[in-house]
Amino acid sequence: MRLWCLLIVALVYPAFGQISPGGLSRAHSDLGGPTKCGVCHIFGAGTPRFRCLACHGEIRQRIADGRGYHARVVHNTKYHEDCARCHTEHYGEGFNIVKWETSKSEFDHRQTGYPLVGKHAGLACERCHNAQHISKAERAAIKVKDGNHTLLGLTPACTTCHTDEHRGQLGVDCARCHTLEAWKPASGFDHQKSGYPLTGLHENVACLKCHKPRTENAKVFVLYKDISFASCGDCHQDPHHGAFASACQNCHVTVGWKMLKTTSTTSFDHDKTKFPLHGAHAKTACYDCHKGSDFKKPVAHNQCADCHNPDPHKGQFAGFDCAKCHNEDSFKPSLFNVTMHQQSKYPLLGKHAKVECAKCHTPAGKDTVYKVAFAACLDCHKDAHAGQFAAAPWANKCDQCHTVDGFRPSTFTLARHQSTRFQLLGGHLATACGECHKPEVEQASGPPTERYHFGSMNCTECHQDPHRTDAATNAQRGCEVCHNVRSWSETAKYDHSKTKFHLLGAHRSVGCLECHKPVIGRGPKLIAFKDTPTTCNGCHEDIHGGQFAHDVQPVDCATCHNLVAWKPSIFDHEKQATFSLMGAHERVPCGDCHIQKASFNGREAVVYKNALKRCADCHSAR
Repeated sequence: MRLWCLLIVALVYPAFGQISPGGLSRAHSDLGGPTKCGVCHIFGAGTPRFRCLACHGEIRQRIADGRGYHARVVHNTKYHEDCARCHTEHYGEGFNIVKWETSKSEFDHRQTGYPLVGKHAGLACERCHNAQHISKAERAAIKVKDGNHTLLGLTPACTTCHTDEHRGQLGVDCARCHTLEAWKPASGFDHQKSGYPLTGLHENVACLKCHKPRTENAKVFVLYKDISFASCGDCHQDPHHGAFASACQNCHVTVGWKMLKTTSTTSFDHDKTKFPLHGAHAKTACYDCHKGSDFKKPVAHNQCADCHNPDPHKGQFAGFDCAKCHNEDSFKPSLFNVTMHQQSKYPLLGKHAKVECAKCHTPAGKDTVYKVAFAACLDCHKDAHAGQFAAAPWANKCDQCHTVDGFRPSTFTLARHQSTRFQLLGGHLATACGECHKPEVEQASGPPTERYHFGSMNCTECHQDPHRTDAATNAQRGCEVCHNVRSWSETAKYDHSKTKFHLLGAHRSVGCLECHKPVIGRGPKLIAFKDTPTTCNGCHEDIHGGQFAHDVQPVDCATCHNLVAWKPSIFDHEKQATFSLMGAHERVPCGDCHIQKASFNGREAVVYKNALKRCADCHSAR
């Protein structure tokens, strides 16, 4: 059965060039075995496909909702395949398939869809990413048991982390009034867009004059809602003591109590003039148009520019009718929408259709530029690659690797990589892009970006040399003399007979590390290959305690032993010893005579040299 499974995998994934890529990580260890391949892999698809999101539902839902980091880096139609680009498997139980930058400075939070700016930029990750800020609804879908050990579950709403200081009076969209730079002042709040626009002297009144602090449940908050303002008497005392039944505004204006209207609104209907007051015009004070309160003097009104001058766009739309983009209700927001933008010289496609106007047309009051450059991507976007693709043949043409649907994932595929100077073969095929293309290129601002151009294609450009080979030798020979791209430990093609030490006899079956041992205590792992001992005592301990040493010369083990096997000894007792084994002694095992032990150089060993020779030493008298 196992053979059939292996054959099926080989047919489905012929491009991988191997049947079993390796053991699973600890998180997926329960899916091991040839009968469970189909739990993760989709067979018969032609190209490798996976079922990652069938199990990881919390990630699948965020991609579908367009929320969070994965929704931006995973292709919205190829997300199953995209999982394997970053989370590689089959590297063994101890392999970490989730590689995450542990330092906040190493991770660009903009990739999550929520950039950290203002006061947020200096916060530690755990200030927001903790169990306290995860709602019950989000917590139920997260697989990680400890809510303090997950980055999922947060929403961009301010109230996820912050207490609503207004007690629900103003809704949950804090950004309408506040910025991330500081809670106060509330620079985003425009009282003119509220139910009570401030005009005249009201503009200079301190907020707390109208918005009084209140105490609720022993906590003080400012009242912003349900403040009466229908009539002047809600805030101001009637100085006429009820002498006039008509509303104050029939005679007075907010510019000053003593500046009276020349015509009471109760008797004048502006809609019967040539310029009916609609929208925001209906809220405009009479004196804003009728300067000096001279209501008999004609007011020009045929064109918007007759009153609204100077041109807030500084002539960028000269000759255009203002009504195409604005109306009387409010100058902002503009009526110009995405549909109208499609008729311009730059139609908004892909993610551009969702970009806020202010992202391209940076707000600068009357200096806001609407006719911007757009011939190249870099006219608006910062070069994320720090000029690495400025030269031919790329010439900074971003669309060769990216689309308007999203900067990530890139459209640069493994197939296209094969046409570069460095083709991906063997183990390199299973390597995640970020393992080679690491953030190493400094930019004018922001963190370093990924390196895509390398000085050379030598192995040591990416891999550390565990042999400490000098640069000249490395350039001359190269790692491929002993290794290949399939596996670092696969060194079968190395021919040891070309060295000074030929592998003969029992040495042919000895593992490399038995002789070439790692050197301890010299920084990163170093395996000694150069100057490895070639004499017996260089690797083997002298079990005879130096009995056969001559002065300072090393023991010549080959006198008694050979490379085929340590036993039996090839020692010739007739030529090399002073005790002849003629007669019955020839059949006596060595161990029956050499039974005496003694200490040699601090080691207990069998005595061979100067052993007992007399008959009585071995044979007892009868």
